[in-house]
Amino acid sequence: MSDFAPIVAPARQPQRASIGQPLKRREGVAKVTGSAVYAADNHPPGMLYAVMAVSTIANGRVSGLDVAAAKAHPGVVEVMTPANRPPLAKDPDDRDNPFMFRLDVLQNDRVRYANQPIAVVVAETFEAATEGAALLAPTYEAEPPQLDMNADAAAFVPDSVGPGAPTQAVVGDVEAGLAEASQRLDATYETPDQYHNPMEPHAIVAAWDGDRLVIDSPSQAMTIARGRLAGLFGIAADDIFIRSPFLGGGFGCKGAMMSPQVLGALAARLVNRPVKLVPTRAQMYGPLGHRGATRQTLRLGLDDAGRLTALSHHARTTSSVFDEFFEPAANISHTLYASPAISTSHDAVRVHTGTPMFMRGPGEASGSVALESAIDEAAHACGMDPLAFRLANYAEQEPISGKPFSSKRLYDCYAQAAERFGWAKRVLAPRSMRDENGLCVGWGLGTATFPVVMFEAEARAIIRADGTGVVETGAQDMGQGAWTALAQIAADSLALELDRTVFNAGASDLPDAGVAGGSGHTATVGNAIDAAGRDAIARLIDMAVDDADSPLHGVPAEQVVARWGRLQAGDDAARSESYADVLRRAGMAEVEGHGRGRADADVAERYAMHAHGAVFAEVKVDPDLGQIRVTRLVGAFAAGRVINPRMVESQFFGAMIWGLGFALHEKAETDPRSGRIMNADLAEYRVPVNADVAGIEALVIEEHDPHVNVLGIKGVGEIGVTGTVGAIANAVWHATGRRVRRFPIGIADMLDDDAATG
Repeated sequence: MSDFAPIVAPARQPQRASIGQPLKRREGVAKVTGSAVYAADNHPPGMLYAVMAVSTIANGRVSGLDVAAAKAHPGVVEVMTPANRPPLAKDPDDRDNPFMFRLDVLQNDRVRYANQPIAVVVAETFEAATEGAALLAPTYEAEPPQLDMNADAAAFVPDSVGPGAPTQAVVGDVEAGLAEASQRLDATYETPDQYHNPMEPHAIVAAWDGDRLVIDSPSQAMTIARGRLAGLFGIAADDIFIRSPFLGGGFGCKGAMMSPQVLGALAARLVNRPVKLVPTRAQMYGPLGHRGATRQTLRLGLDDAGRLTALSHHARTTSSVFDEFFEPAANISHTLYASPAISTSHDAVRVHTGTPMFMRGPGEASGSVALESAIDEAAHACGMDPLAFRLANYAEQEPISGKPFSSKRLYDCYAQAAERFGWAKRVLAPRSMRDENGLCVGWGLGTATFPVVMFEAEARAIIRADGTGVVETGAQDMGQGAWTALAQIAADSLALELDRTVFNAGASDLPDAGVAGGSGHTATVGNAIDAAGRDAIARLIDMAVDDADSPLHGVPAEQVVARWGRLQAGDDAARSESYADVLRRAGMAEVEGHGRGRADADVAERYAMHAHGAVFAEVKVDPDLGQIRVTRLVGAFAAGRVINPRMVESQFFGAMIWGLGFALHEKAETDPRSGRIMNADLAEYRVPVNADVAGIEALVIEEHDPHVNVLGIKGVGEIGVTGTVGAIANAVWHATGRRVRRFPIGIADMLDDDAATG
């Protein structure tokens, strides 16, 4: 590996700076002691409990509900059905933007998927509400559901994929590139429906006071949620107050206001009392989003040197029969590998399921499974080491657009992860490595990438007369460490120690923090916080230099710097004073600054902006039993400026473990007759547990990007999924010689000769 650049040691941070320090979670003690308040922990006086009744068919209509039996049950207060549901000011099937989804809130008796809400029972106790829902005993007029994503006759080309991305992209002549290739690869890969499964369901506690609505509910985007509710109920957004300080996981499914949450608010309006509605675990499978299944076909052309002459990536996905979200899986091929000809395209089949939506790494996660498997197959066809093949096809500029990268240290990710993993010892031929117990050992590689995403956000920063600071924004923490990382940015923006800075977030009456999604939360809100802090300091500097009694009087404002609670004239420590002194002389209690974070459209036009990484996996496979175990994962990631190394490492670990689950565990099993999901619980819907993670390591590659935003932040939450799945799949092939193209990979694939190709 001597051809690689040397490892560069990270720059030392100033002693008093917060950014870059591996601080522990500020809210950690509250979470482990139970004092952190999640939505369902709230119990306002007079609160009732609501329970949804959901459909057991996937297509048809509800022909009957025994409302009388349910209402006769002791403790039941009301049963909400399409017949008595409070009116809405807006059709819940209207959709104004790609971050909004059509809702099922009892607008009629039509059933469009299994687990669709069909009634809500409200009672004095949770037990009474649950029993009342069971007594409804619904009857149906069922119709056969469409469930087959491979129904070619039903396929169509959607108008867009993901949040409005083009369905197709082409550069060069793919067919000519395939025709002139000395070798070709044609392969199809399948990924299943997957469900978010956050620990905290979409709970809501809703209370009305006239036309004012107060709710506690987990939200990754409180301003968007407030706007959605305002439109539905025909009230002003300012009359809606949302508290959402903590989320027990989100992964995209809490980015929009969903049907159960709206039903909770409707139930509260119906009974004119506070209502709590918490979906059961089984009810999370249907009305609350998922990652749609895909079938992806890749065609690669290769020359004699193992370089790509053409890359074609077509993805088919599914959406519901009533809404539009299409997994943008093929778009992963836009950015990773250099090829003179690239074509990506999508089509879709509508099925009777809840609407798919954003799920961790939407598009990139499922798309990278196919791309990284195909790249590995191509390397083998050329007789090349998988890493050498990737380096031979390394893209110095974004292939689909021709734009230069704003920064790219993927080369260093390959180098450092390969060295740490020991890749140089890998035997090229599959099924050639065994451990001391006779288990087949395989080593695989996957390249990771994720785009730089920024939304729009606002923040407010205050410097108080006692020299302390307050920074406020409507952000939320869904477990990624936002309460800590954003507080670190806040402290440095005001040039104050962290313990002298108060950070307030988690409520909709604070400045709009945009969306906690797309791995863009820290970049978006962080830059808003930074701008607000700098604005507050600039106002304080103007006060000082204009004050004849200040030691800074007459100093040009641009020459005054803020250093840990003091203003100073450049490097002249003799001409300085504290924040508190400036405000005291002015007779002011505080000075306030405001800031916004947003993407720079001009920069986005000039540069391709992505985080990059490389993941190396070791698996061991029992040759007799087919059991697969991931024994090592080593990832290296370059994702711009790191605010908190401890939090970043945790995010990389979580994403890599998610990738392990994608590769070997996760799959929703749908009954092909009824459309019902048969493993709709955490016992049978398999996700990795501690015993599945034997060894994991994440290396943070220092990267300075002057273009992405002022702070140089990219994003770390999702990139670790994109490299890991392919790395594990490729390691399984290396261990066994079996190329499995249908995920997740299981024991049957290791034992059934018809389930895999060699």
